[in-house]
Amino acid sequence: MLDQTIVTFPTSAYPPLALGFFGLGTGYLIYGPQELLGYPARTRPVDVGNGLWGIWMSGFMQFLAGTYLFAALVIFHSLSAPPLYMAALAFTAFGVHWFSLGMGRALGADARPNGYMCVAFFLISLLGVISFFSNHDDPVGILFIGLMCVYATEFFGSFGWQIAERMLGAVRILTGMWLIYLTFAVVLDFSNGYSLPT
Repeated sequence: MLDQTIVTFPTSAYPPLALGFFGLGTGYLIYGPQELLGYPARTRPVDVGNGLWGIWMSGFMQFLAGTYLFAALVIFHSLSAPPLYMAALAFTAFGVHWFSLGMGRALGADARPNGYMCVAFFLISLLGVISFFSNHDDPVGILFIGLMCVYATEFFGSFGWQIAERMLGAVRILTGMWLIYLTFAVVLDFSNGYSLPT
């Protein structure tokens, strides 16, 4: 009879939240000013550049953070905080979403289908608001309010409403700055013993 070997992993105090926050924040700070100010103007080279940033920075970094969180929660049991399940879902879904947004921008795809995508991502953002405020994580709950505003304005911007596109740019800039704050807060709390609200 073979002896059974059980491998256990220690609980980690360091979920990769900063990775996902920074990736999405950077994407919003790239896309937002262009939508708000119209600069640089939409040209093929600019769209390819923005698309690549969307795929790799916003898409890949969030997808990596989300799949890491799911693996740590479900397979390795090295993380166990219940709100991290919502974080894993959000980072993974938003990462794949940014793969699509970035590729669509780089390949010159029609933006109208993004309007219908906004319905699902508005609802997952609402789920994040409920989840994080219920778990007394107000700073991340505020982030998901920003995300709801992004998808509400992007819905109309996808169908060519110019004022909605400008509003989308402003909301992305504000939400992007909040994401950069959350990146700082997570890193300084974990690495330097600060107690910034995260």
